[in-house]
Amino acid sequence: MKDVARNRKLELPDYESIWQYSVDQPNAFWTDLWNFLGIRAEQSPRVAVEDVQALPGARWFPGARLNFAENLLRRTDEGDAIVFRSEEGPRRTLSWSALLAQVASCASALERAGVNPGDRVAGYLPNMPEAVVAMLATTAIGAVWCACSPDYGVPACLDRLRQVEPKVLFAGDRYAYAGREHALGPNVAELAAQLPGLMRVVTVPYDGNASASAGSYAEFIAAHAGATPMYRQLPFDHPALILFTSGTTGTPKCVVHGAGGTLLQTLKEQVLHTDVGENDRLLSITTTGWMVWNMMVSALGAGATIVLYDGSPLHPEAARVFDLVDEEQVTALRIAPKLIDEYRAAGLRPARSHQLGSLRCLMAGGAPLLAHHCRYVYDEIKADVHLLSPAGGTDIMGSLATGSPISPVYPGEIQVRSLGMKVDVYDANARPTVGETGELVCTQAFPSVPLRFWSDPDGERLRTAYFSVYPNVWRHGDWARITPRGGVIIEGRADATLNVNGVRIGTSEIYRALEGIREIRDCAAVEHRAGGGAEIALFVMLAPDVQLKPDLAASLRDAIRRHATPRHVPGLIVAVADLPRSSNGKVAEVAIRDALAGKPSPAGGLLNPETLPDLIASAHAACSQRSA
Repeated sequence: MKDVARNRKLELPDYESIWQYSVDQPNAFWTDLWNFLGIRAEQSPRVAVEDVQALPGARWFPGARLNFAENLLRRTDEGDAIVFRSEEGPRRTLSWSALLAQVASCASALERAGVNPGDRVAGYLPNMPEAVVAMLATTAIGAVWCACSPDYGVPACLDRLRQVEPKVLFAGDRYAYAGREHALGPNVAELAAQLPGLMRVVTVPYDGNASASAGSYAEFIAAHAGATPMYRQLPFDHPALILFTSGTTGTPKCVVHGAGGTLLQTLKEQVLHTDVGENDRLLSITTTGWMVWNMMVSALGAGATIVLYDGSPLHPEAARVFDLVDEEQVTALRIAPKLIDEYRAAGLRPARSHQLGSLRCLMAGGAPLLAHHCRYVYDEIKADVHLLSPAGGTDIMGSLATGSPISPVYPGEIQVRSLGMKVDVYDANARPTVGETGELVCTQAFPSVPLRFWSDPDGERLRTAYFSVYPNVWRHGDWARITPRGGVIIEGRADATLNVNGVRIGTSEIYRALEGIREIRDCAAVEHRAGGGAEIALFVMLAPDVQLKPDLAASLRDAIRRHATPRHVPGLIVAVADLPRSSNGKVAEVAIRDALAGKPSPAGGLLNPETLPDLIASAHAACSQRSA
């Protein structure tokens, strides 16, 4: 803010003023951000954006040529670039100089294997150092990186990777989760046999064993040891990454993101909104198949150390993540709100059991962060931490609403709209509204609008997905509300919004009403058609030794009636052992709704598809019991 105020001769006293500047003067803001971040480029841009109102279609930094990996590999010293921890095995580290050397060797090996700019390279890897090396090496030569987490089954991986036809597949030999080891060899063999155009599989040992056996990672890079780092300078919008959507509502979409847009958005998020710099150590609980993994890796561009953890965040006990924070002196931690619920249910009180002196920022994203999550963080984790709740995701490689280290935190509310993102909420008449619930939109172009979907040459599927409802406006698909103080509250996904008797209801309104009820571990509210009408069906995961008796059901309905409205009260409440979740851990409300309606659900998009039949059986039993 001081830098912009000085150079632009502006008064910028608070966050709202810098946000307003960023959307009122997009050319100036994105140019200022480019310079502040020190983006490395062979050719500097003449202008930030041409036709900023073209959405999609704006041209960003025309004429600039850069390399994605080069901008993440600025440090060359012996400090830690990567620290790897897992449920098993010793701690591993990779210095900046060692990371640079491995990326150079791997990039050279990829070129020797016949990978050219624009070709795809895929990872089927745990969250380990070699995954970061492979991604950086791929983008260093101008190829396109994509990844599936190894907890995906073969059908889910094929749904994604067949579409993009990678030339090389980096695959782990195994991984561990919750105390169990999972061998990946049979899965990898099946993938290799069914991926068209695949030329080579590179096997990466989970334990970091450097023996150069046939087909191994060590063998792949051995002949290129000592290679000089080489970064192909390519246009700003050259493809760098393909991210896959969850696939819970159909075949996963392959979202193509450009190098420049990804750099600017992810570094903006890390350096400004999260306040990450050279002395920071970032730990994100994520898998390689989630957008959060790419966001985490971008912290290298801020000079920060990334701490990779592979395994269950609750193994061997619930405090595992906080043990890592103390052991690795983590300054910025990212978890999911569901994990906060698990801590709360386990009676965990890290503020008393751990030091946590290094921890400055706690990010909780992937689902709405509710008020009880906020209270738990400040009461039981750390009283002076910056609690940040980003909302955005795979589609935009960034956030529409996120945190500000200079702004207050209000329970249940995302602090601010993201810099450079002209975010509004539209009412039923497509007019911006404050204080009312409506569609979350962005009304001005931004650099990380997807370049396209794969196999969508004319862009029709992209336009249909995001721009068909409001022309020249990005419709994000969330049901949200902007507060009078400029914060954002996410009420749920627009496609999961409940429509009962003509009234649209955000699911988060129901979840907020159930805050603090300790008998409930998690829940999902969906629209249910019964007897020719619509009602709300509430599926609840109960705490151990709790049963859904009439008095508990009555208290749940009463809490919803008091804290929301009578229209929010569910007609059906069903106890279930578990809830279906998408690949990033979110409860898959749409999959539940469709399954209740008898529609086929793409099981490959769920982490635990086996839960759906049990859930439907429980719902049918509850309906029968009610009828009787």
